[in-house]
Amino acid sequence: MTGTILSILMLAGLLLTGGGLYVMIKLRDRKRGALMIVAGLVMFGNVAITAIPGPDLPGLEQR
Repeated sequence: MTGTILSILMLAGLLLTGGGLYVMIKLRDRKRGALMIVAGLVMFGNVAITAIPGPDLPGLEQR
């Protein structure tokens, strides 16, 4: 289930970033385009944080 959610987040990030570039270049709306690009980058950051394995916590496994 986690893989599906991460895949959807990646697709949404790609669409937001591409849409932001389109809005900035074609429609000349820099403010909305920049906000869309930032939202896409935040989604990429969330996927990166979730996908990177963290340290094992032995204290939590014993409880």
